[in-house]
Order: sequence, then structure tokens, then C-alpha cells
Amino acid sequence: MEYFRSGLKSVLGTPAPGTQPTGAETVERLVSRVSTSTLLEDRRDACRALKALSRKYRLEVGAQGMDVLRQVLELDRSDCEIIGYCLDTLCNITSKEVFEEEHESNINMKVNVGEQFTEMFIKNTENVTLVLSFLEEYDFRVRWPAVKLLTSLLASKPKEIQDIILVSPMGVSKLMDLLVESREVIRNDALLLLINLTKSNANIQKIVAFENAFDRLFDVIREEGFTDGGIVVEDCMLLMLNLLKNNTSNINFFKEGSYVQKLAPMFVLPDNIEEIGWSPQKVSNMHCVLQLVRTLVSPNNPVQIVTSCQKTMRNANLLEALCDILMASGVPADILTETINTVGEVIRGNLTNQEYFANVMAPSNPPRPAIVVLLMSMVNEKQPFSLRCAVLYCFQCFLFKNEIGQEQVVQTLLPSSTNSALTTGQLLCGGLFSNDCLSNWFSSVALSHTLIENPAQREQLLRVLLATNLGAQPVSLLHQCSVYLQHTTKLQAKIGILMLLAMWMSHCSQAVQIFLNVPGAMAFLTAQTSASEYDNNEEILQGLCAFIMGLCVAFNDNSVQNYSKENLSQLIEKRVGTETYCKKLGEISRHEVYAKAAKQPQIKAKHSSELLLEFEFCKLFKALEPVVIKALGVQRDLSNGMSELSLSEHENALLLQYKELIRDQDKKLQDLQKNLNNMHRENQDLKAQIEELRQTNSQLHDQNTLLKAQMQLSTGTTAVNEPCDKIQQLEAELVEKDAELERIRKDQDDLLELLTDQDTKLNTFKNRLKELGETIDDADSEDNNSLGSDNEM
Repeated sequence: MEYFRSGLKSVLGTPAPGTQPTGAETVERLVSRVSTSTLLEDRRDACRALKALSRKYRLEVGAQGMDVLRQVLELDRSDCEIIGYCLDTLCNITSKEVFEEEHESNINMKVNVGEQFTEMFIKNTENVTLVLSFLEEYDFRVRWPAVKLLTSLLASKPKEIQDIILVSPMGVSKLMDLLVESREVIRNDALLLLINLTKSNANIQKIVAFENAFDRLFDVIREEGFTDGGIVVEDCMLLMLNLLKNNTSNINFFKEGSYVQKLAPMFVLPDNIEEIGWSPQKVSNMHCVLQLVRTLVSPNNPVQIVTSCQKTMRNANLLEALCDILMASGVPADILTETINTVGEVIRGNLTNQEYFANVMAPSNPPRPAIVVLLMSMVNEKQPFSLRCAVLYCFQCFLFKNEIGQEQVVQTLLPSSTNSALTTGQLLCGGLFSNDCLSNWFSSVALSHTLIENPAQREQLLRVLLATNLGAQPVSLLHQCSVYLQHTTKLQAKIGILMLLAMWMSHCSQAVQIFLNVPGAMAFLTAQTSASEYDNNEEILQGLCAFIMGLCVAFNDNSVQNYSKENLSQLIEKRVGTETYCKKLGEISRHEVYAKAAKQPQIKAKHSSELLLEFEFCKLFKALEPVVIKALGVQRDLSNGMSELSLSEHENALLLQYKELIRDQDKKLQDLQKNLNNMHRENQDLKAQIEELRQTNSQLHDQNTLLKAQMQLSTGTTAVNEPCDKIQQLEAELVEKDAELERIRKDQDDLLELLTDQDTKLNTFKNRLKELGETIDDADSEDNNSLGSDNEM
């Protein structure tokens, strides 16, 4: 400490007796010394002192010294020591972190000063290019601070820094060279920098990939010991994930470059893994590798890429290695869960891989197929929820576009005298009617996947018979499902059974016939659909019951006398009401659960209560909802003989009133459309004004920050009045600009609200006309829809 004080004295000179300079005064003298001193040693000492003060007096150093420090970077770049001090100082003042020294000095800042200084520093893009150039300097005192400064700038302004580096000559190449740096601290920090740099920027991702990133990263992983390595291995995998996720170009490059084969050693487990166990870091590393494999075969990728990657993984024995982990002992639950998900996506839709997986045997006594062992976990309520979800997803992937697998599962449900071992069908049947509602749901969904796009198995499954009581006649599986649906009180079980029935009865008149013959089945559906009281999730149950009723009409072969198409249509119209029925049916697709389930095949739920609908059912509902509505509409017209000529005098008068009202509304809407077009043009002008206001605000914020620093430096002097006054012009101008912006936004909101209200009224009137049998021109509807879209804009 004495050395530091003596250094300051040599730089600043000795203060007058009895006086102690403030921090602001000290910074001011140091900055002056850096900018005016002709001796390099003096400038170096001053920069060293500024670095020491830049944490506690960040505002003062940044406000007064940023331009001076930049000049040093340009003029004294041949001296590595002073360059290192400047880069470290800039890193401190632009950091988002609030330093401990700032807490000690009781500085209370309402804004993040680091972000403000970052914005000021990168306004001149040449500053970033200058820092990038220091990466070419091998000296540790320069290269490492340059990496840290770029990381700090990127943390505050990621989009802006990405854009600057993208257009900077050889900018990405300079960063990539750091991956072969022999000094690990620089290489590791460069890895973190690249992880942040490649986030959400496909162009940078492609450049990094084609700069031999994968080769260099795999070299680092091998040197570190694969998944047994430290956190550096995890960082390498995270960077690879950034490069590959949602980037088909890089995935192709990764596959064609034979990098998939380099993943194989990652999955080799030592023979004594049960003894040595899994360290937390090994778990993290393995999790990243599994995520990487899933990124290559994600269902969101184009089919050609997924198929090609799946084939490569099979040939590289990657699927075999994954199955070995699946059947190994002592694997942590979260790794086992992710491995099950990964195996599922590696085999999904690939018949060769699915056949391989079907033949994998678990090392049990007696040996059992891996699928059976997994399903045993799925229907076991003591197993972790995430694990059970993963097993269901894996089983769904096994059956996806796999008619052979679907047939094999259904065959295990049919009577057989040759096999007495536990089968997939027995497990699913047991789960279907167990006391655990989650097992009911899992088993229903799993069984429904044996029927997807497979009419033959829908009919085969009708042959499955169950003995309900000792000595009683066996009943069909569909019959028992329908009875169980009526008696269970568990919402989740009901929804699962209804989804199974929907998949079963769609395009299968035989299944519809058996269902209609189940005592009380239609009465149950009618009661649920017509119910008026329900909570949020009851909406789904009632919507599903309405959907099943519609399927009974759409796929009815009129073989059940009391429940022909015409009778069912009349039942819906009289007991439920057409309007109520359509409302209940529409509740399914409007529900947030539907929106979430329809996004992706894999089930994403944090709690068991969230499991209601699933992906393939949502696809089925989307395809058949219009079929059901059309079938009901046709039957209603045939039975009632509804036509325009059959309207009563009162209805005709009402119809004329509606027509007149719609003409009036159309005229108003045309006027509003003109106003909207004018507002659209004004909106473009307003956007330009808003952008100008934002730029002005940004400049005012910068000036405000500098003035605050100057005010603190001038504390106790008469010069404080002028900065204070200037801050109050500036603040008043900011308030005025913000108020103007708020008025503009309010005017826009009022107009949009008016247009939406008019659009809603028009739709209501037109729907009423349709109910009365009036034909609405398609052109009118399209104009209305177009107007509605404009309103939303």
C-alpha cells in the first residue's frame, strides 16, 4: 500500500499540507498526466493508477478518461504494459458487474453505468476493431485483457458487437485462433467469449464452423479427457450446441465432416463406473453430449437431414453405445432420462434403427426386451415423473411410421398359447385400468400410437378381449374402455381414454358400432357436452366428449338402429344445441393446453397435472374438426329441410333488417378502411419520429452521465451550478419527448380498438345471417378477414 501511495505521489506530486485530494480530483490529475506527459514511463504509471481506481471511481474514470485511454491504445501500442493497463481499465468501466469497491463507497446508481459506457465506447465501431487487433499480440499482458474486454462489451451489447465483429476484417478468424492458445486461461476465456458471440446469429455460427471450429473443439475435448474432463469440456460442447442448433447448414457440415463418429468415445463408460460413480461435472458433460446428439436428429430438422444423421449414428455404433448406457447400472436418474429421450429421437421414423432397438435385451433374469423394461417403469407410479414421460416419448418414437412395430405391440394383446412372458400389451392394459391416473393417461396415449395411420391395427385391436370378472363373459377392450370412462372420477384418466377412443374410432366404422352398443356411452357423452358448469380443465373434457359424438356421426355406417347418423344429429341438435355443441368443440383448440401440446412431439411438463392433451391427438383433432362440423351440418339440413324459402314472415323481416344493418356496417367499415390507410401512412412517419426521438434520448443519456460525473468532480466549488442547470434542461426535454411519444401511442391504440369493435359486430351479424340460411358472398368474407388482419396489424 505504501508503494502505491508513493507511486501516486510521484505521478501527481505532493498535495498541499493538511489537504487530502478527493477521488475525483485524483482521477482528473491522472487523466491530465496521461494526455499531456511526454515521457512513456509517466504515462504508464498514470495508466496503472487509473486501473487501480477504475473499480471504486468507475464513473469518474469513464467520464474523463475513456477518450484518453483510446488514444493510448492507438499511439502507444508498441508498449505492451501500458496497453494492458488501458484494456483492463476499459474492461472495468464497461463491466455490467457492480464491484465491491463501489458498494464500499456508497455509490447508488439507478442505471447500469457499465452498459452506458459500453454504448459510448462502441458508437465508434473502430474502437472494437482496435481491440480485436490486439488479439494478434502474443504478449499475455495484452491478449488476455483484450479477450476480457470483448467479453465485457458483448455481455452489455450482444447484438451490436456481433454486427461489428461480423463486418470486421478477419474478426472471427482472430477469435478462432485463440482456441489453439497454449495458455489455458486465455483459451478458456476465449471459449466463453465464442459461446456468447455465437448465440442467435446464424451468420457468425457458419463462419465459426467453417473456421475449423469442430476440429479444434474436439482436440480440446480429447486433451481434457472426454466426458471425464473438467468444465472446459462442457464449454466446448456448449459452443458446438450453439453452432448446430437450428442451423441446417452447420449440421450438414458436421455430418459430412465425419464429426458424428468423433462423438462415440464420449459414451464409453469404464467397467468400474459403479465403483467410481458419476462426478457432478461428468453428469454435466454427459448431459451436453446427449443434447448435441438430439440437436442433430431433432424432429424440427428437415427429414432428409434427420434420416441421414440417424443412419450415420447407427453405422458409427452410437445407437449401440446409447442403448448400453440405457441398460447400465448406477446411471444417475437425470442422465438416464435424457438418454431415453435421445434414443427415442435417434430411432424415430427410421425402420432400421427401430428394428435394432426392438431387439435390445436388458441384462435381467430372465432377459427381457428393453422396451418391456422401460414400459414397466412408465406404469410404475414410484418412478420419477420425468423418467416416465421420457419412456412414453421413446415408445412413441419407436412406433412412429413403424407399421411392423405397431403390429407387434397389438399382437401381444391378442390370445396366444406360445408366450407366457410379460409383454408390452399386458403392461399397457394393466396401466390402462390401474388406480394411478397418470398410468391411465400414459397407457392410453401409448396404445393410441399403435393406431396412428394404421387402419388394419384399429380393426385388429377390436379383437382384444378382457375377462372382467371370474366366470363372466369376456368383453372387448373398446367396450371396457367405454365402461371405465363412465365410472372413473379422475379427470386425467377420462381425457386419456377419450383420446384413445378418438384415435380408434376415426375412419373405423366398426369401432364406432361397438362404442354405440355400450350401455350408457352416448348418454354419458351427451350429459358432458350439454353441461353448463365447469372449471378450466373441464372445458377440455367436455370438448373431447363433443368430438367423440361428432366422430360417431362422421364415421357411422348406420348399422346401429337407434344411433344412425340422422338420429345422432337430431340428438345433438335437440339435447345439446348446435350452437352449444360447436362452442364446446371449439374449446379444445382455444385452450392453452392444446397450444402447448401441439408445438412438438415430446411432452414438456413440470408436473403431472399438466398432462392432458398430446401432440398426435392435436394433429388428429385439427384434421377432423372440420369433417365433424361438415357431417353435422349436412345431417341437420337433410333432417330439417332448412332453406331460405322455409323462413317465416317474421324471420324474413328480421333477415331484411340484418341485411340493411350489414350494408350500413359495410359502408362504415369502408370509411374506416380509408382512415386506417391514412393512419398507416401516418404510422410510418411516426415510426421515423420515434426513432429520431430514441436517438435524441440516447444522446441526452450520454450527456447526462458525463454531466453527473462533472458535477461530482465539481462538488464544493461554484462550478456546480452550471452542470446542474444543464441537467435540468435536458431532463425537462426528456419528459416532453416521452409525453409526446405516449400521446402518439394512445391515438394508435384508440383507433385499433374502434376498428376491432366494428369488425366483431360485423362478424356477429354475418354469423346470424348464416344461421338463418342466408348465403354470404365469399368475397365479402375475404374482405372482412382482410380487414380483421389489418386491424390486428
